[in-house]
Amino acid sequence: MKKNILTLILIVLAMSISKGQDLSGAWQSTVTNDEGVSVQYVTIVSGGYFSQAFFEKENGKFMGTMGGTLSATNGLLAYTLEFASFDPDFVGTSDSIPYRFDGDKLHVDDKIWSRLDDGTPGDLPGAWLISGRKRDGEIVKRDTSGPRKTMKILSGTRFQWIAYNIETKEFMGTGGGTYTTIDGQYTENIDFFSRDDSRVGASLQFNYELVDGDWHHSGLSSKGQPIYEVWSKRGE
Repeated sequence: MKKNILTLILIVLAMSISKGQDLSGAWQSTVTNDEGVSVQYVTIVSGGYFSQAFFEKENGKFMGTMGGTLSATNGLLAYTLEFASFDPDFVGTSDSIPYRFDGDKLHVDDKIWSRLDDGTPGDLPGAWLISGRKRDGEIVKRDTSGPRKTMKILSGTRFQWIAYNIETKEFMGTGGGTYTTIDGQYTENIDFFSRDDSRVGASLQFNYELVDGDWHHSGLSSKGQPIYEVWSKRGE
């Protein structure tokens, strides 16, 4: 009996350590640049993909974003960029950088990151690609395998959408912030918006449901236009 209890304790401990050392979720780091501006960095890691956005902390003015695939092995983060708003030449490049945990902090290069969430709660965390829109009452499907992509990546509390083309290396736009899901309602609170900084601080509410694993999303866009979108998990 004592041996069984000890084994159970060790298993629970191992699971808790594994969860604490997991990169999944959202992370933030604040850096003061050479002009004295406080820059907020937010990284979302979910489903083998990541996005990182940086913007002025005081007013949400967008400064840049990048992201793509990500894996962590033997203390190294290996990534391949699918988009980089500040320099298209970075798109398609791969690299690996060392990382380590120090308590509840994540150290990557010269930045120290604090965890915002661990990828829970909710049923939407993951990397999604837009795969359909409803027009004239019918859902028109979109091929997600092409080079032009609209991705929305979510942790437990943070979201970011990005429109880009991996073939032309073009970056079309992004926005992000915090979100909640309550009783079938999905609410986005915008922290940054590359196309229009005046949208910072706005909240948008949508109806949502999961249908056969796809995320159905309907309501009014940031321009006040009715939308009905279907999103599919990457790799599924």
